[in-house]
Amino acid sequence: MPRQPGPWEHHRQAGVSDDIDFEIKGQELQFVEIELDPGESAIAEAGAMVWKDAAVGMTTVFGDGSGGADQSFTGKLLGAGKRLITGESLFTTVFTHNGRGKARVAFASPTPGAILPLRLEDYGGRLICQKDSFLAAAKGVSIGIHFQKRIMTGLFGGEGFIMQKLEGDGWVFVQMGGTVTERTLAAGQELHVDTGCLAAYTDGVDFDLMTVGGVKSVLFGGEGLFFARLTGPGKVWIQSLPFSRLAGRMLAAAGSRGGQNRGEGSVLGVLGDIVGGNN
Repeated sequence: MPRQPGPWEHHRQAGVSDDIDFEIKGQELQFVEIELDPGESAIAEAGAMVWKDAAVGMTTVFGDGSGGADQSFTGKLLGAGKRLITGESLFTTVFTHNGRGKARVAFASPTPGAILPLRLEDYGGRLICQKDSFLAAAKGVSIGIHFQKRIMTGLFGGEGFIMQKLEGDGWVFVQMGGTVTERTLAAGQELHVDTGCLAAYTDGVDFDLMTVGGVKSVLFGGEGLFFARLTGPGKVWIQSLPFSRLAGRMLAAAGSRGGQNRGEGSVLGVLGDIVGGNN
């Protein structure tokens, strides 16, 4: 497991993405504070900013801003479309330090949980995440889409057919629910995870489904019909509290099932909650 950086520890290396400094603050309701050198930029999901120094300018762009100012309109439109499909806004905000010295900007997660800092270069340049997981990144990181290869995985896998694909060599900050743990899988090693608790995995991990077992397990076990079966080699990140599970318990406690039920990205709605074991 790569060593986690200390606060404001700088890692200047040659690469595509801007090499930013940062510090994660807080416990259950975290925010990330990013420090920029003159000319450096960070990108963030619309509405994620908490505060910024006056020297940090804001620019709203189509897509993820990774293509730069010389990217064609078609390229920007395609980038924006990919973000829309994965549950993000059409627009991304780019924060650039236009002054001298150091300047800082902070972004907060909209849900209780953890903000996980990951340098994509340490994970083969690509990471597959749940939808809506992207919070912020160094400019140069690309946010795309990842389609599940198996139909059954797409229908019952909790995250649906489409997940986020983060590519590049720089820092990316992803938001995950509850407490997050990381597992490293050897080649051929299997890990069974509740479908909603699968937060992210590296590109070499195979994602499939398996049934929970007998009829009694399905009816009374409360875990749904399927587990996510992850096969190495690679790394897997597991979240203890998917936001949909928290929201479902809050609605149940309020004595109402009103409002839109998004499940965990499942195309089956309420039936998907039963299949996923969240009721």
